[in-house]
This record gives sequence, C-alpha cells and structure tokens, in this order.
Amino acid sequence: MRHVAIFLILAISGTLTEKTFPDSFRFGSATAGYQVEGAWNEDGRGVSIWDTFVHETGVGHVKNDSTGDVACDSYHKYKEDIAIMKDLGLKLYRFSVQWPRILQDGTPLTLNQAGIDFYVNFVKELIANGIEPMVTLYHWELPQHLEDLGGWLNPEMADYFGDYARIVFKNLGPYIKYWVTINEPGTTCNCGYGQGVHAPGKFLIGEGVYQCAYVQLKAHAKAYHIYDEEFREKQKGKVTINSAGSWFYPKDPDNPLDVMAAERTFEFNPGLYANPVYKGNWPEVVIERVANRSHLEGLSFSRLPEFTQEEIDYINGTYDYYSLNMYTSNVVEYADDGDIDTPSIWLDQGTVTSFDPSWPTGVATWMASDPPGIRILLNYLKEKYAIDEFVITENGWATVPGEINDQTRIDYLKGYLSNILDAIVEDGVNVTGYTLWSFMDNFEWAEGYTQRFGIIDVDFESPERTRTYKESAKWYKRVIEARAIVD
Repeated sequence: MRHVAIFLILAISGTLTEKTFPDSFRFGSATAGYQVEGAWNEDGRGVSIWDTFVHETGVGHVKNDSTGDVACDSYHKYKEDIAIMKDLGLKLYRFSVQWPRILQDGTPLTLNQAGIDFYVNFVKELIANGIEPMVTLYHWELPQHLEDLGGWLNPEMADYFGDYARIVFKNLGPYIKYWVTINEPGTTCNCGYGQGVHAPGKFLIGEGVYQCAYVQLKAHAKAYHIYDEEFREKQKGKVTINSAGSWFYPKDPDNPLDVMAAERTFEFNPGLYANPVYKGNWPEVVIERVANRSHLEGLSFSRLPEFTQEEIDYINGTYDYYSLNMYTSNVVEYADDGDIDTPSIWLDQGTVTSFDPSWPTGVATWMASDPPGIRILLNYLKEKYAIDEFVITENGWATVPGEINDQTRIDYLKGYLSNILDAIVEDGVNVTGYTLWSFMDNFEWAEGYTQRFGIIDVDFESPERTRTYKESAKWYKRVIEARAIVD
C-alpha cells in the first residue's frame, strides 16, 4: 500500500508540474501565396516564374504536370479558411504576398490595386478573428519580367525588391508586426538556380548558387533598411530574413574530422545566409574553400562574390528576430576533397550527409524525424548569433493524399513541440511563436499534390476544394487549448 501511495503522489505531482507554453507564446500555422491562392490570372495578377515553370507541360518539372492555377482556391475561399483557423484556436498565421499580384511585372509602373485590396482585406479578416498576420514578402513568386532581366543573378534585383517592399510596407504595414523578407533563400538558390528542380530551372550549381545568395542578401538588407528608415517609427514592426536550418550531427562525435565536417556543412547551408546577416560577411571556411577550389579550376577569381566592406556593413545586423524553418536533421561525415571537376557547391562543401537509420522516414524521401535536433539547434543559434527571439516559421510532416488519420504527423509534431517547449522552459531560449507547416494541403512545388503537409485535408478533385479536419488538426486544437503537449 505504501508503494501505491508513493506512486499516486508522484503521479499527482507530475500532473501539477506539467510544463506549459508561456502565455506570450503564439500557436499558429503557415502557407505561401502560390501554393494556396490559385486565381493565377485573375484581377490583374501578373505572371510569375512558377506560372511559366508549371505550364511547360511534358517537361517533367512538376509531378503529374500539376500547377498552382487553382491550388486550394484560397483567393476566393479565404474567409472559410480563416473561420477554420479561428476554430482551431490559431493566434498567428504566416502567409506570403505574391509579388506579381501586387506589381504585375514586378515594377511600380504596373501597380495592381486589386491585389493590394485583396491582401488588405485578408489581413483585416484575420485580425477581426483574433489572428495575428505574419507576412513573407517573397516566397518564390518572382515576376517573370524580372526573371527575364536576370532574376536573382542580377544585382539590380535588390533595388526592384526594395521598391516592391516599400509598397507592401506602406499598404499592409499598419496591420503587421512581424515581417519575413525572403523565405529560404538557400532553397531558391540551390533548387532554382543550381539544380534546376524549382523555377526558374537554372543549372548553375557552381556559380549561380553563390551569385543568387549574394543578390538575395543584398535585397533583404535593402528591404530591411527601407522599413527601418521609413516605417519602423510609426509601424513598430519587426523584420528579418528566413533561414532553413537542420542540425548536423557528426557521424562519429569522437572523430575530429567528422566534427569539423558537421561544422563546415552548417556554414555552407544555413550559415551561408545567416552569417552575413548576424555576424557580417560569408563564413570564413566558405570564403577559403571556394577561393581555393576556384584557383585550382584555373580561375583568377573566386566563384563566391566578394562583399565590399560597405556591403558587409549594410547587411550585417539587418534582423529583429530569427525566423527558423526546420524539418529534420542530418548526419555528416568527413570526405576527402574531390577531384577538380565541374564546379559545384557540394564539391566546395566536401562532406557526406545522410540520415540515422533509426529515424522514422516520411513520404518525402528527404524527411526523417529527429525531434531533439531542434532543441540543440535553437541553443546553438542562440549562442552563435546572440539571438534574443525566435519564431519557428515552418515545421511539418508529409503524408500521402487522403490520409485523414495521420498519426505519423501527430507523432512528429508532438516530438518537435516537446523539444521546443524544453528549449523554452529548461534552456531559456526565447521562442515566441510557432507556425506549423502547413495549415492545409497545397501545391508542394516540384512534388505537385503528391505530398500533403496540411493538418486540413483539401480535396483537389472537387471544384469546391472541400476542406476536412485531419486527426492532427483536432490534436493541435487540443494542444492550443491546453498550452501543453497532449496525447
């Protein structure tokens, strides 16, 4: 009986001391304009690089030749979507403004008032339902006209982006407190200008990736300074660039070469974009390795563009918080430098990445579940870059179409949210918001509609694009109500 009594005391104590998210923590979800809006040629919207990319049918750009022409039809159904968000208890919703819906060809000369009105009405509807809007200025919807001028390889794109950002700040700024300038610049540069699997489909893995990174960082800084100098005093919002991050485990933590390889892999991936913003200039190891391999390739210059001191100073410090997208971790091992061959960022990096075979893998072959990695990464970023505030702006799991009883997603989210909570409560990391990816199934870029990240199912075969709660949506609603991890 004494043992039973002790067990009951411990059980009651565990319930009473259950960790909860701070009152200031905002639970939310996220989507992106092209992935959900549809209405690709309505109300004066211009043509984006993704419109061009997906309409090249028969090429194999997108699985099943799918497009975002209609997608979730959120352009017409946004009030229904916001009603669902309210029912779930969401307090934060991250979405992207589509550049060509605001400026048809990307320039102020083609300003589209209908596009501005749509987004103003959208954010007002969110606020009226107690949901804070969080806006991404660029989630890969570059106007085709600007791509014709060189896209993100053209240094002048920073000025075009600045003009666009100013118009959005002016019109939406009175309602917005959290801005993201550019979503996952590394994905745009690697997939769009390096590997050709995303729009605009360029295969420039040795040179285009770095030029794209250089231009996007300058564009981000341009938008940040415009907000800082022209809008911050009155609007009092926060601006940052987004970072897609993974935690990189050395394959053998006792092997100094694997430890070094893991650190190098970080610097060539999130560090390539974070270091100029949070510390100034490219990571030193990236500068050295790209310059050395460029020399061995017979070039008289480095394939990595060199920042001037003025540019370093202009980009450094252009953040008010850290926007983190994380889906999984990687295992990294050292590799000897490859032969001098076709230039490549992967050869420049010179490491081998993989997954731990014990991690559960998902529908997306690049996904594996490692929840503790996010806690480690948050602490690492906090120390490395002296970060005062984080918002987790993407984190999610893909399932197959039609899977309503999505227990694998619940298990994944439970693991990640538990580790985020531990980082907050036990480690003192200031995470103020979490926007789960994604609010509903949508057009998943090159994967089309074969991967479903939503907690709300969308029937893409129905003209009404019928929405249905998945089990994960019901679970997330209970988490939000309890402000704690629940079964």
